[in-house]
Amino acid sequence: MNCPKCGAQMIEGSTFCGACGHRMPGDGATPQQPSASTRGINIDEDSRGQGRGYQYQVLHQPSFSLAELQLQAEQSIQAEAGAMVSMSANIELQSQMKGGLFGAIKRAAGGESAFISTFTARGGPGEVTLAPGAPGDIAAIELSGQPFFVQSSSYLAGDASLTVDTKWGGAKSFFAGEGLFVLMIQGQGLLLVSSFGAIHRKRLHPGERYVVDTGHLVAWEGTTQYTLRKAAAGFFSSLTSGEGIVAEFTGPGELLIQTRNLAALAGLLKPFFPTQSGGGGGGFNLNLGG
Repeated sequence: MNCPKCGAQMIEGSTFCGACGHRMPGDGATPQQPSASTRGINIDEDSRGQGRGYQYQVLHQPSFSLAELQLQAEQSIQAEAGAMVSMSANIELQSQMKGGLFGAIKRAAGGESAFISTFTARGGPGEVTLAPGAPGDIAAIELSGQPFFVQSSSYLAGDASLTVDTKWGGAKSFFAGEGLFVLMIQGQGLLLVSSFGAIHRKRLHPGERYVVDTGHLVAWEGTTQYTLRKAAAGFFSSLTSGEGIVAEFTGPGELLIQTRNLAALAGLLKPFFPTQSGGGGGGFNLNLGG
């Protein structure tokens, strides 16, 4: 069974093409293309599918997810540097500065590695498994050309044809230390994003406003507008609320939110880590919370 639009091989009975996103007609009817306000983020519900020259599945969800990709001969997949867990012996790994030197500088400024890893199956099929550094979930998203924004730390991997660009996240995010840049991803094919904790989906209607702590953002549709602001009015209220900078979104569009905040966890654990005392290596002080 092949896609009538792009010709990619499809699993029998599939409702849409994993390569180009074309939805198959049912009962001879011409499929109606959903509007931007109703389309939402196309996440594979069964966490498996196929793209141009590869098949994928996400295992061990939602706490310790692992993405397994089966590559056909001479086919490639791109991933964030350091995401590889395992691979077949015939997989060739290349690391490069995507977007040239300027692109690498922007990626590094955004909290990512300056390099992108490309995995290619040489001489026959091969397998690659990928996972994020923190425990949590992985969402397999099928992009169909629409712009899509991802928090820089949540990008895991994607189709080699996807365009991944680093965008300015706003001056307020710089002063808050909560992510100076975000990633804008466009193209057709698989995108894997990761979360710390589970992924919560929030659909916004046209004109609907919704506020999310920036430490809980994973990704959002390009149709959704957002601004950055303080969580509470006034310096004292912001300080005592324990919240910093938040993102206020305006629909239409859908958001992906992670249920846990890695920076908040680090703050909770900080008193329990040894700290080196000043001056001449005078040992460690350990706060056991007692």
